[in-house]
Amino acid sequence: MWSTPNPAVGEAVWSRIMLLELTVLGTSSQTPTLDRGQGGYLLRWADEVVLFDPGEGCQRQMIRAGVSPAAVTRVCITHFHGDHCLGLPGFLQSRALVTSRRLSLHFPSAGRSFVQNLMSASAIDFDLGVDEIPMAPGAPVCCAHFDLIAVPLDHPEPAIGYRLEGPEGWHLIPELLERAGLKSDAIAELSRRGHVAVDGVDTAVEELGERRKGPTVAVIMDTRWCPGLSELAFDADLVLCEATYLNAEADLAEAHGHLTARQAATLAVENDIGLLVLTHFSSRYDDLTRFESEARRIFPSTVVARDLSCIPLLATTRRV
Repeated sequence: MWSTPNPAVGEAVWSRIMLLELTVLGTSSQTPTLDRGQGGYLLRWADEVVLFDPGEGCQRQMIRAGVSPAAVTRVCITHFHGDHCLGLPGFLQSRALVTSRRLSLHFPSAGRSFVQNLMSASAIDFDLGVDEIPMAPGAPVCCAHFDLIAVPLDHPEPAIGYRLEGPEGWHLIPELLERAGLKSDAIAELSRRGHVAVDGVDTAVEELGERRKGPTVAVIMDTRWCPGLSELAFDADLVLCEATYLNAEADLAEAHGHLTARQAATLAVENDIGLLVLTHFSSRYDDLTRFESEARRIFPSTVVARDLSCIPLLATTRRV
C-alpha cells in the first residue's frame, strides 16, 4: 500500500522523491453513523507512521485499510473527548501482542490522568510498550524525520493541534547537473555528502540546486477560531482540519468549540497552505458534498475526507 523511499538517495534531495500519505480511518464527530466511523488518521512519513486521535473502532478500520498495528510508531492525541481517544486501549493492546517495538504516545500535558485511565481500562498482564510524552507548547519534540510541535487551541476540553516540520532540503536542477557532467553515482554521492569531486573538481550542492523548505503537515481537530490556528497552518503543505458544521450553523460551531467548512477554507487562504483536507463532520449531515462546495468557493484546493480514503502528498512544492 505504501511506497518506500530509495535508501540510496540521500535526504539532501528529499524534495524530489519523498511521498507523504494520509490514510483516513473515520470522519464522523462525536458519534459514528451508518456510513462514517469516528475519527482516526494515519500519516506515513518515511519510516514513521503516526496515528492521530484514534476513535472507537479504529482497529477495524486499520484492518480494512491494510495497516498493521505494528506499523504505527507514534500516537498523537489532540484532546480527551471520547471520539478522539476511546480507540486507544484496544489499539495499544493489539499492537503489544504483535510487536515489541516501543511506541511514543503524545498528548496534551494536562491530560496525563486520562492517559492512565485509558491504559488501565481492562485487565492485562503484559507491557504495552508505551513511552508517554506530554506535549507542552513551545517545546518541540525532535523525531527522526520531523519536529513535532504542539499549539494550544480553543475547545471546552484542553486541546492542542500538531504541526510536523521536516528539515529543509535541496532540489537538484537537472540542467545544472548535466552541465556539470554528473552521472547517477556522482549525484547520489552529492545527495549524501553535500559535495562531490569529479575529475579533481569539488562541487557543492549549493552550486547545483535550490534550497527548499521541509515538508510541513498540520493536524487541527476540535477548536473554535483562535490565534493558534495560523501558528499551526502557516505555509503548510497539508492541513487536516475539522469542519464539524456548515456555515449555516456557525452559531452552533462557536457555542460548542468547532469550526465550519468556510472557516477552515478561510484559514487555508490566509496562511498560503498547499492542500486542505476537511474531516470531523457532524452526524446531522448526510451529504458531504455541501462541505466541499462551501470550502472550494473560498479555497479550491480542498478535499473532503472519506472513510478509508488515502491522500498522497509529494513533498516538492515550496522554495525557501
